[in-house]
Amino acid sequence: MNISLNPELEQFIQSQVANGNYNSTEEVIIAGIKLLEERESIYKGRFEELRQEIMVGVKQLERGERLDGKEVIEKLRQKNQATRKAEA
Repeated sequence: MNISLNPELEQFIQSQVANGNYNSTEEVIIAGIKLLEERESIYKGRFEELRQEIMVGVKQLERGERLDGKEVIEKLRQKNQATRKAEA
């Protein structure tokens, strides 16, 4: 596989090898790909967590467990004002 890199990336990779952080340009690229793979895995895991949290909320709504949005916003607004007054 052949890849083309812009000069900034080439410089970065060469500096990693020159500084002794890696033994070759291939090691730098492999490390970068492994980090990308790890990040993707984390994103997929987080997406699944969010999906499950949404399903909990959907089931609560189906059971009639809900909060009035305007009421919640008003309580948060009051709490925020009280916090600001206490800090002043």
